[in-house]
Amino acid sequence: MKKIKVSVFIIVFAIFAAVIPSARTDDLAQAGRDLAAKYGDAVVTLQLVVKTTMSMQGEPDEKQESKSEVTGAVVDPSGLTVASLAAIDPTEVMSGMMSGSFDMKVASEITDLKIRLADGTEIPAKVVLRDKDLDLAFIRPLKKPDKPLTAIDMSKSSKPNLLDFAIMMARLGTVANRSLAISADRIQSIVEKPRLFYVPGMGAMSSELGAPAFAMDGNVIGILLLRSLPGGPSMSGNWLGMSSMGILPMILPAADVLSAAKQAAEANDTAP
Repeated sequence: MKKIKVSVFIIVFAIFAAVIPSARTDDLAQAGRDLAAKYGDAVVTLQLVVKTTMSMQGEPDEKQESKSEVTGAVVDPSGLTVASLAAIDPTEVMSGMMSGSFDMKVASEITDLKIRLADGTEIPAKVVLRDKDLDLAFIRPLKKPDKPLTAIDMSKSSKPNLLDFAIMMARLGTVANRSLAISADRIQSIVEKPRLFYVPGMGAMSSELGAPAFAMDGNVIGILLLRSLPGGPSMSGNWLGMSSMGILPMILPAADVLSAAKQAAEANDTAP
């Protein structure tokens, strides 16, 4: 009789052990779907034409023009959009990584920029603020949109703890018709100095720079950006691998993004 009771207890325990993680997974999936419905249209594609000039060791300048698409997040109904500066202008990262080995200079100019909305509408825009230290770029439409755009409320934010989930939203490329893509992973590290930022797990690396990150309560955590060290790559490896190159994707808190957005809203035109 005791053996039967023990067996029943083990079976019941096993069922609950299986159900609890499943319930948590369902909660995460539902949170992601709710965020997609609420903020999916605020995640946009930035279409860029960039002219790059490279010079090395006294050789003639080499010029080329390229087209690219990156993820941006609308943070104001006026169309003000935040993106990763490294994504729209990677020359800063390239210069830093090559400076230790090559006498190379790289410069770039954005000659055309459009904000492509979820419905396919393309809005001509310009860069109004760059922050190299934070890897932030703010883009503003050349003309006021006909109607207010869906925007992420950066003033209502959450501060995750270690191993809390972060849900990222980005736009895929043309091969996937620029569809919304969602990924999630846990916060693996919280760096407090010299500036607060959150390091997501490797699963989040499938998302694009510039992707907004959200907590399961529906509030925004921040924006996925690239932290890089000046002076080129380091030779010391560590737990996330990429940081051995002196670069690391991280989530900049929404409060910092909001502070910069207020400056961008009042900014005059900057060099493209």
